[in-house]
Amino acid sequence: MRVVQNLPPTRALQTLLAAAHASNGAVLTDVETLPSEEFQAALQSSRAQVRLELDRVLMGTVPEAGLDFLLECGALHALLPEVHALVGFGDGEWRHKDVWKHTKQVVGQSVPRLAVRWAALLHDIAKVRTRTISADGEVHFFGHAEIGARMFDKLARRTLLWSDDPALHASIRFLVLHHLRANQYEASWTDSAVRRFARELGAELPDLLDLARADITTKRPEKRRRGLAQIEELSSRICQLAAEDAVVPPLPSGIGNLIMEAFALPPSRLIGDVKRALESAVDTGDVPGHEPGEFYVELLRKDPKRWGLPG
Repeated sequence: MRVVQNLPPTRALQTLLAAAHASNGAVLTDVETLPSEEFQAALQSSRAQVRLELDRVLMGTVPEAGLDFLLECGALHALLPEVHALVGFGDGEWRHKDVWKHTKQVVGQSVPRLAVRWAALLHDIAKVRTRTISADGEVHFFGHAEIGARMFDKLARRTLLWSDDPALHASIRFLVLHHLRANQYEASWTDSAVRRFARELGAELPDLLDLARADITTKRPEKRRRGLAQIEELSSRICQLAAEDAVVPPLPSGIGNLIMEAFALPPSRLIGDVKRALESAVDTGDVPGHEPGEFYVELLRKDPKRWGLPG
């Protein structure tokens, strides 16, 4: 970022404070548009305060109003040009609107958790770069989640807005990168696939599901109902399987005895090593859990060397 000197940040910070007030319901008129240099100077000299006011805008009760204020005063263009580029940019679902309006709605519909609100603001920033139109007129944004994550990396390096909060930085990036994952769920997914999905998302799973719910902005009631029902089914299956796994271990009782019988082995440390290897494979999703003992014995027979067993 170009260094800007001799520009006091006071006016820019006051304008950002006004945007935060607008985000919490204050009715403000006569919005003054400031030069980009003033907001950039404030970012350089008072980065923590700028982050605080942007957080307050996103966490407000009516964040759409605060975001509109940021647009009108010039702060959006100066501080977050990747988001500003969405203004007036249309996509397939919003043929007569733009991705900016969709983004504001997603932020407004999001749960008031900071990582989710920031991810909601940034989740579609790569649509401008990835839009393609097929021969039949369909609009596509292939790879926009992955490219969006890389754009977030550059934004973060340029602004340093999250330099003192690496956990929040990591969460926002993760949510931008994976924001489409929950919407790819289908009822035909096996239990192993659902377990693998939950394991891969880890601690970010609740935020990701909440972002996926907020990202449904269609005006068609039936499409909205189906989208929300899809996410709720996924969430319910994750909870149900987690409860089952807490009660029933993934490998059947007596698997050690079955291994000893199948390979003519005496009780030994090797049997424990094989069981731990199977459990690890179940944890990573390479091997399904909760199968009959004979299933695992046959698996071991097919490739005994992989599991450290005699051939």
